[in-house]
Amino acid sequence: MGELMISMLASLGMLAGVALAYQVLERTSERGRKIRPHLIFWALSALVLFLLPKSFGKYIFDSLTMTLVATAFPIYESLKAICTPEDDDDKKWLQYWIAGGIIFMGTSWLDGLIKPDNVVYWYEIMTFFFAWLFLPKLNGCALIYDHITVPYLAPTVKPLAAKMNNWIAAIYQTAVNAAHLWVVWIVFMFLPATLKRIITVAIGTVYPSVSSILAAATEEIADDTYWLTYWCCYGCLFLIMDFLEKWMGWVPGFYTFVIFTTIYLMLPMFQGADKVFRTILVPLAGLKEMLMLRDAIQIKKDMLKDLDPERAKIVRKAIAKFYSDDDPTANADELKNELMSEYKSMRFSFRERLSRGKNNETEPKEITSLV
Repeated sequence: MGELMISMLASLGMLAGVALAYQVLERTSERGRKIRPHLIFWALSALVLFLLPKSFGKYIFDSLTMTLVATAFPIYESLKAICTPEDDDDKKWLQYWIAGGIIFMGTSWLDGLIKPDNVVYWYEIMTFFFAWLFLPKLNGCALIYDHITVPYLAPTVKPLAAKMNNWIAAIYQTAVNAAHLWVVWIVFMFLPATLKRIITVAIGTVYPSVSSILAAATEEIADDTYWLTYWCCYGCLFLIMDFLEKWMGWVPGFYTFVIFTTIYLMLPMFQGADKVFRTILVPLAGLKEMLMLRDAIQIKKDMLKDLDPERAKIVRKAIAKFYSDDDPTANADELKNELMSEYKSMRFSFRERLSRGKNNETEPKEITSLV
Protein backbone atom coordinates (compact mmCIF):
# COMPACT_ATOMS: atom_id res chain seq x y z
CA MET A 1 0.00 0.00 0.00
CA GLY A 2 2.89 2.35 0.81
CA GLU A 3 4.59 1.72 -2.55
CA LEU A 4 1.30 2.34 -4.37
CA MET A 5 0.89 5.69 -2.61
CA ILE A 6 4.49 6.66 -3.43
CA SER A 7 3.94 5.68 -7.07
CA MET A 8 0.74 7.75 -7.30
CA LEU A 9 2.38 10.81 -5.73
CA ALA A 10 5.39 10.45 -8.05
CA SER A 11 3.10 10.19 -11.10
CA LEU A 12 1.11 13.25 -10.03
CA GLY A 13 4.37 15.12 -9.44
CA MET A 14 5.54 14.22 -12.95
CA LEU A 15 2.21 15.40 -14.37
CA ALA A 16 2.54 18.68 -12.47
CA GLY A 17 6.04 19.12 -13.89
CA VAL A 18 4.81 18.59 -17.43
CA ALA A 19 1.93 21.02 -16.87
CA LEU A 20 4.37 23.62 -15.50
CA ALA A 21 6.68 23.18 -18.48
CA TYR A 22 3.71 23.55 -20.81
CA GLN A 23 2.80 26.88 -19.20
CA VAL A 24 6.34 28.23 -18.91
CA LEU A 25 7.77 27.36 -22.33
CA GLU A 26 7.40 30.08 -24.94
CA ARG A 27 4.73 29.59 -27.62
CA THR A 28 6.22 29.89 -31.09
CA SER A 29 4.91 29.62 -34.63
CA GLU A 30 7.78 27.50 -36.02
CA ARG A 31 5.70 24.28 -35.63
CA GLY A 32 8.76 22.40 -34.34
CA ARG A 33 10.97 23.24 -37.32
CA LYS A 34 13.98 24.43 -35.26
CA ILE A 35 16.20 21.45 -34.49
CA ARG A 36 17.97 22.87 -31.42
CA PRO A 37 15.04 22.51 -28.93
CA HIS A 38 14.58 18.88 -30.02
CA LEU A 39 18.26 18.08 -29.49
CA ILE A 40 18.22 19.70 -26.04
CA PHE A 41 15.02 17.88 -25.02
CA TRP A 42 16.17 14.42 -26.09
CA ALA A 43 19.67 14.98 -24.67
CA LEU A 44 18.14 15.82 -21.28
CA SER A 45 15.82 12.82 -21.57
CA ALA A 46 18.77 10.53 -22.30
CA LEU A 47 20.61 12.02 -19.33
CA VAL A 48 17.68 11.27 -17.03
CA LEU A 49 17.43 7.77 -18.47
CA PHE A 50 21.13 7.18 -17.81
CA LEU A 51 21.48 8.78 -14.38
CA LEU A 52 18.18 7.94 -12.69
CA PRO A 53 18.50 4.79 -10.57
CA LYS A 54 15.95 2.09 -11.23
CA SER A 55 14.93 2.10 -7.59
CA PHE A 56 13.59 5.65 -8.07
CA GLY A 57 12.62 5.28 -11.71
CA LYS A 58 10.11 2.55 -11.01
CA TYR A 59 8.07 5.03 -8.95
CA ILE A 60 8.41 8.05 -11.23
CA PHE A 61 8.00 6.32 -14.59
CA ASP A 62 5.30 3.69 -14.66
CA SER A 63 2.05 2.94 -16.44
CA LEU A 64 0.15 5.57 -14.45
CA THR A 65 2.65 8.32 -15.30
CA MET A 66 2.54 7.48 -19.01
CA THR A 67 -1.26 7.41 -18.95
CA LEU A 68 -1.57 10.77 -17.18
CA VAL A 69 0.88 12.47 -19.53
CA ALA A 70 -0.46 10.84 -22.69
CA THR A 71 -4.20 11.17 -22.08
CA ALA A 72 -5.28 12.94 -18.87
CA PHE A 73 -3.35 16.17 -19.50
CA PRO A 74 -4.25 16.33 -23.24
CA ILE A 75 -7.92 15.64 -22.41
CA TYR A 76 -8.04 18.67 -20.12
CA GLU A 77 -6.17 20.91 -22.57
CA SER A 78 -8.41 19.72 -25.40
CA LEU A 79 -11.48 20.58 -23.33
CA LYS A 80 -10.07 24.09 -22.84
CA ALA A 81 -9.32 24.37 -26.55
CA ILE A 82 -12.90 23.49 -27.50
CA CYS A 83 -14.36 25.94 -24.98
CA THR A 84 -12.14 28.89 -25.92
CA PRO A 85 -13.16 31.21 -28.79
CA GLU A 86 -9.85 30.72 -30.62
CA ASP A 87 -9.82 28.17 -33.44
CA ASP A 88 -6.11 27.43 -33.83
CA ASP A 89 -5.90 25.45 -30.58
CA ASP A 90 -8.64 23.08 -31.79
CA LYS A 91 -6.56 22.10 -34.79
CA LYS A 92 -3.38 21.85 -32.69
CA TRP A 93 -4.83 19.38 -30.19
CA LEU A 94 -6.59 17.42 -32.94
CA GLN A 95 -3.14 16.96 -34.48
CA TYR A 96 -1.96 15.63 -31.12
CA TRP A 97 -4.73 13.04 -30.96
CA ILE A 98 -4.01 11.93 -34.53
CA ALA A 99 -0.48 11.03 -33.44
CA GLY A 100 -0.21 10.66 -29.68
CA GLY A 101 -3.65 9.36 -28.79
CA ILE A 102 -3.60 6.68 -31.45
CA ILE A 103 -0.07 5.56 -30.55
CA PHE A 104 -0.93 5.34 -26.85
CA MET A 105 -4.20 3.47 -27.30
CA GLY A 106 -2.77 1.23 -30.00
CA THR A 107 0.29 0.17 -27.99
CA SER A 108 -1.13 0.04 -24.47
CA TRP A 109 -1.83 -3.68 -24.84
CA LEU A 110 1.96 -4.21 -25.02
CA ASP A 111 2.22 -3.42 -21.30
CA GLY A 112 1.56 -7.05 -20.40
CA LEU A 113 4.15 -8.30 -22.90
CA ILE A 114 7.05 -6.14 -21.73
CA LYS A 115 9.53 -7.84 -19.39
CA PRO A 116 9.68 -6.35 -15.87
CA ASP A 117 13.45 -5.75 -16.15
CA ASN A 118 12.97 -3.40 -19.11
CA VAL A 119 9.65 -1.82 -18.19
CA VAL A 120 11.22 1.32 -16.72
CA TYR A 121 12.90 2.14 -20.01
CA TRP A 122 9.69 1.59 -21.94
CA TYR A 123 7.65 3.93 -19.76
CA GLU A 124 10.41 6.56 -19.64
CA ILE A 125 10.79 6.69 -23.41
CA MET A 126 7.03 6.75 -24.04
CA THR A 127 6.42 9.43 -21.37
CA PHE A 128 9.10 11.66 -22.90
CA PHE A 129 7.71 10.97 -26.38
CA PHE A 130 4.17 12.05 -25.48
CA ALA A 131 5.47 15.19 -23.77
CA TRP A 132 7.56 15.91 -26.88
CA LEU A 133 4.41 15.80 -28.99
CA PHE A 134 2.63 18.71 -27.29
CA LEU A 135 5.17 20.82 -25.35
CA PRO A 136 5.65 24.33 -26.82
CA LYS A 137 8.84 24.97 -28.84
CA LEU A 138 8.91 21.23 -29.57
CA ASN A 139 5.39 20.67 -30.96
CA GLY A 140 6.23 17.22 -32.25
CA CYS A 141 2.64 16.53 -33.29
CA ALA A 142 2.74 19.49 -35.72
CA LEU A 143 6.08 18.25 -37.04
CA ILE A 144 4.64 14.79 -37.68
CA TYR A 145 1.51 16.33 -39.18
CA ASP A 146 3.42 18.59 -41.59
CA HIS A 147 5.99 16.02 -42.74
CA ILE A 148 4.07 12.72 -42.59
CA THR A 149 0.32 13.20 -42.23
CA VAL A 150 -0.27 15.86 -44.91
CA PRO A 151 2.07 14.63 -47.67
CA TYR A 152 1.58 10.88 -47.18
CA LEU A 153 -1.37 9.91 -44.98
CA ALA A 154 -3.98 12.48 -46.05
CA PRO A 155 -3.96 11.55 -49.78
CA THR A 156 -4.10 7.87 -48.84
CA VAL A 157 -6.95 8.06 -46.34
CA LYS A 158 -9.20 10.32 -48.43
CA PRO A 159 -10.59 7.51 -50.64
CA LEU A 160 -10.53 5.18 -47.62
CA ALA A 161 -12.76 7.60 -45.69
CA ALA A 162 -15.38 7.51 -48.43
CA LYS A 163 -15.41 3.71 -48.33
CA MET A 164 -15.66 3.71 -44.54
CA ASN A 165 -18.66 6.05 -44.68
CA ASN A 166 -20.37 3.57 -47.02
CA TRP A 167 -19.48 0.69 -44.71
CA ILE A 168 -20.86 2.51 -41.68
CA ALA A 169 -24.09 3.26 -43.53
CA ALA A 170 -24.40 -0.42 -44.47
CA ILE A 171 -23.65 -1.56 -40.91
CA TYR A 172 -26.22 0.85 -39.55
CA GLN A 173 -28.86 -0.51 -41.91
CA THR A 174 -27.94 -4.03 -40.84
CA ALA A 175 -28.15 -3.05 -37.18
CA VAL A 176 -31.76 -1.98 -37.68
CA ASN A 177 -32.54 -5.66 -38.07
CA ALA A 178 -31.22 -6.92 -34.73
CA ALA A 179 -31.41 -10.57 -35.83
CA HIS A 180 -28.23 -10.12 -37.86
CA LEU A 181 -26.31 -8.93 -34.82
CA TRP A 182 -26.85 -12.03 -32.70
CA VAL A 183 -24.44 -14.13 -34.75
CA VAL A 184 -21.74 -11.46 -34.65
CA TRP A 185 -22.22 -10.94 -30.92
CA ILE A 186 -22.03 -14.66 -30.12
CA VAL A 187 -18.79 -15.01 -32.10
CA PHE A 188 -17.35 -11.93 -30.37
CA MET A 189 -18.25 -13.28 -26.91
CA PHE A 190 -16.11 -16.42 -27.41
CA LEU A 191 -12.99 -14.52 -28.53
CA PRO A 192 -10.00 -14.25 -26.14
CA ALA A 193 -9.96 -11.13 -23.95
CA THR A 194 -6.81 -9.78 -25.64
CA LEU A 195 -8.42 -10.01 -29.08
CA LYS A 196 -11.63 -8.40 -27.77
CA ARG A 197 -9.57 -5.48 -26.48
CA ILE A 198 -7.78 -5.04 -29.81
CA ILE A 199 -11.09 -5.04 -31.71
CA THR A 200 -12.61 -2.59 -29.22
CA VAL A 201 -9.69 -0.17 -29.49
CA ALA A 202 -9.64 -0.51 -33.28
CA ILE A 203 -13.32 0.46 -33.51
CA GLY A 204 -12.67 3.52 -31.38
CA THR A 205 -9.54 4.70 -33.21
CA VAL A 206 -9.35 3.62 -36.88
CA TYR A 207 -12.32 5.47 -38.40
CA PRO A 208 -11.97 8.52 -36.09
CA SER A 209 -8.26 8.68 -37.00
CA VAL A 210 -9.03 8.72 -40.72
CA SER A 211 -11.75 11.35 -40.25
CA SER A 212 -9.50 13.44 -37.97
CA ILE A 213 -6.72 13.47 -40.57
CA LEU A 214 -9.15 14.74 -43.22
CA ALA A 215 -10.61 17.30 -40.79
CA ALA A 216 -7.20 18.66 -39.81
CA ALA A 217 -6.18 18.93 -43.48
CA THR A 218 -9.05 21.36 -44.24
CA GLU A 219 -9.48 25.01 -43.28
CA GLU A 220 -12.93 24.33 -41.81
CA ILE A 221 -12.92 24.44 -37.99
CA ALA A 222 -16.29 22.80 -37.26
CA ASP A 223 -15.06 19.32 -38.21
CA ASP A 224 -11.90 19.84 -36.13
CA THR A 225 -14.05 20.69 -33.11
CA TYR A 226 -16.35 17.71 -33.72
CA TRP A 227 -13.52 15.16 -33.75
CA LEU A 228 -11.59 16.86 -30.95
CA THR A 229 -14.76 16.57 -28.84
CA TYR A 230 -14.92 12.88 -29.72
CA TRP A 231 -11.29 12.28 -28.70
CA CYS A 232 -11.86 13.99 -25.35
CA CYS A 233 -14.82 11.71 -24.61
CA TYR A 234 -13.22 8.57 -26.01
CA GLY A 235 -10.03 9.28 -24.08
CA CYS A 236 -12.07 9.29 -20.86
CA LEU A 237 -13.86 6.09 -21.93
CA PHE A 238 -10.52 4.45 -22.68
CA LEU A 239 -9.15 5.38 -19.26
CA ILE A 240 -12.25 3.93 -17.58
CA MET A 241 -11.97 0.74 -19.66
CA ASP A 242 -8.24 0.46 -18.93
CA PHE A 243 -8.90 0.75 -15.20
CA LEU A 244 -11.92 -1.55 -14.97
CA GLU A 245 -10.87 -4.36 -17.28
CA LYS A 246 -8.41 -5.72 -14.72
CA TRP A 247 -11.39 -6.65 -12.56
CA MET A 248 -14.29 -6.75 -15.04
CA GLY A 249 -12.68 -7.71 -18.35
CA TRP A 250 -13.81 -11.29 -17.90
CA VAL A 251 -17.47 -10.29 -17.42
CA PRO A 252 -19.56 -11.20 -20.51
CA GLY A 253 -20.67 -8.05 -22.30
CA PHE A 254 -17.97 -5.75 -20.86
CA TYR A 255 -16.26 -5.03 -24.18
CA THR A 256 -19.62 -5.08 -25.97
CA PHE A 257 -20.78 -2.24 -23.74
CA VAL A 258 -17.58 -0.31 -24.48
CA ILE A 259 -18.08 -0.80 -28.24
CA PHE A 260 -21.69 0.43 -28.16
CA THR A 261 -20.65 3.42 -26.06
CA THR A 262 -17.88 4.18 -28.57
CA ILE A 263 -20.35 4.06 -31.47
CA TYR A 264 -22.70 6.35 -29.57
CA LEU A 265 -19.88 8.86 -29.10
CA MET A 266 -18.62 8.56 -32.66
CA LEU A 267 -21.54 8.71 -35.08
CA PRO A 268 -23.00 12.12 -36.00
CA MET A 269 -26.54 10.72 -35.97
CA PHE A 270 -26.36 10.37 -32.16
CA GLN A 271 -24.26 13.46 -31.28
CA GLY A 272 -23.20 11.46 -28.22
CA ALA A 273 -19.78 13.06 -27.80
CA ASP A 274 -21.25 16.56 -27.79
CA LYS A 275 -23.87 15.56 -25.19
CA VAL A 276 -21.32 13.91 -22.88
CA PHE A 277 -18.94 16.83 -23.41
CA ARG A 278 -21.50 19.49 -22.47
CA THR A 279 -23.33 17.69 -19.67
CA ILE A 280 -20.44 15.90 -17.94
CA LEU A 281 -16.91 16.91 -18.98
CA VAL A 282 -17.31 20.69 -19.19
CA PRO A 283 -18.94 21.05 -15.73
CA LEU A 284 -16.32 18.73 -14.20
CA ALA A 285 -13.52 20.80 -15.75
CA GLY A 286 -15.09 24.08 -14.57
CA LEU A 287 -15.29 25.45 -18.12
CA LYS A 288 -19.04 26.02 -18.43
CA GLU A 289 -18.82 29.83 -18.58
CA MET A 290 -16.05 29.70 -21.17
CA LEU A 291 -18.11 27.35 -23.35
CA MET A 292 -21.11 29.70 -23.09
CA LEU A 293 -18.88 32.54 -24.34
CA ARG A 294 -17.74 30.43 -27.29
CA ASP A 295 -21.34 29.51 -28.10
CA ALA A 296 -22.31 33.19 -28.03
CA ILE A 297 -19.46 34.05 -30.40
CA GLN A 298 -20.51 31.22 -32.72
CA ILE A 299 -24.11 32.51 -32.72
CA LYS A 300 -22.81 35.93 -33.78
CA LYS A 301 -20.78 34.36 -36.59
CA ASP A 302 -23.82 32.42 -37.77
CA MET A 303 -25.95 35.57 -37.77
CA LEU A 304 -23.40 37.45 -39.83
CA LYS A 305 -23.26 34.53 -42.23
CA ASP A 306 -27.00 33.89 -42.55
CA LEU A 307 -28.47 37.41 -42.30
CA ASP A 308 -27.77 40.61 -44.16
CA PRO A 309 -25.84 43.19 -42.06
CA GLU A 310 -28.85 45.40 -41.23
CA ARG A 311 -31.01 42.53 -39.97
CA ALA A 312 -28.09 40.98 -38.09
CA LYS A 313 -27.43 44.31 -36.37
CA ILE A 314 -31.05 44.54 -35.14
CA VAL A 315 -30.97 40.97 -33.79
CA ARG A 316 -27.65 41.57 -32.00
CA LYS A 317 -29.03 44.71 -30.35
CA ALA A 318 -32.11 42.82 -29.15
CA ILE A 319 -30.04 39.94 -27.77
CA ALA A 320 -27.60 42.33 -26.07
CA LYS A 321 -30.49 44.20 -24.45
CA PHE A 322 -32.04 40.96 -23.20
CA TYR A 323 -28.80 39.70 -21.63
CA SER A 324 -27.87 43.09 -20.17
CA ASP A 325 -31.03 42.94 -18.03
CA ASP A 326 -30.30 41.13 -14.76
CA ASP A 327 -34.00 40.60 -14.12
CA PRO A 328 -34.73 36.89 -14.84
CA THR A 329 -38.40 37.74 -15.46
CA ALA A 330 -37.63 40.18 -18.30
CA ASN A 331 -40.55 40.49 -20.70
CA ALA A 332 -39.58 38.51 -23.79
CA ASP A 333 -42.82 39.52 -25.57
CA GLU A 334 -41.93 43.19 -25.19
CA LEU A 335 -38.51 42.49 -26.65
CA LYS A 336 -40.08 40.59 -29.54
CA ASN A 337 -42.46 43.48 -30.31
CA GLU A 338 -39.54 45.90 -30.26
CA LEU A 339 -37.62 43.66 -32.65
CA MET A 340 -40.56 43.48 -35.06
CA SER A 341 -40.93 47.25 -34.86
CA GLU A 342 -37.29 47.60 -35.88
CA TYR A 343 -37.89 45.27 -38.83
CA LYS A 344 -40.93 47.29 -39.94
CA SER A 345 -39.05 50.57 -39.74
CA MET A 346 -36.22 49.02 -41.72
CA ARG A 347 -38.65 47.92 -44.46
CA PHE A 348 -40.28 51.36 -44.49
CA SER A 349 -36.89 53.03 -44.78
CA PHE A 350 -35.99 50.73 -47.64
CA ARG A 351 -39.25 51.51 -49.49
CA GLU A 352 -38.75 55.23 -48.90
CA ARG A 353 -35.25 55.11 -50.37
CA LEU A 354 -36.53 53.07 -53.28
CA SER A 355 -39.35 55.54 -54.03
CA ARG A 356 -36.95 58.46 -53.82
CA GLY A 357 -34.70 56.73 -56.30
CA LYS A 358 -37.58 56.31 -58.72
CA ASN A 359 -38.62 59.98 -58.33
CA ASN A 360 -35.09 61.10 -59.01
CA GLU A 361 -35.15 59.12 -62.22
CA THR A 362 -38.46 60.60 -63.53
CA GLU A 363 -38.45 64.18 -62.21
CA PRO A 364 -36.18 66.78 -63.89
CA LYS A 365 -33.41 68.23 -61.78
CA GLU A 366 -33.07 71.95 -61.15
CA ILE A 367 -30.02 72.21 -63.38
CA THR A 368 -31.71 70.42 -66.30
CA SER A 369 -32.16 72.63 -69.35
CA LEU A 370 -35.80 72.73 -70.54
CA VAL A 371 -34.96 74.42 -73.83
